[in-house]
Amino acid sequence: MELAFLEGPDLIIVLVIVLVLFGGSRLPGLARSLGEAQRELRKGQQEDPAAPAANSKPDEPGPTSP
Repeated sequence: MELAFLEGPDLIIVLVIVLVLFGGSRLPGLARSLGEAQRELRKGQQEDPAAPAANSKPDEPGPTSP
């Protein structure tokens, strides 16, 4: 994966800003959570789109008028 808009010095500047904002001790946890999010995204993309979602509600009947 290539980031066309972040090259050389731009990427270094962004990494330094992230390091300053989050600190060295929080970066491993941040990277871990980003990796988990990426795995969940790929897992969701590989699932069958025609299959119904497990957490979706069945259609509820609307109000009836007399």
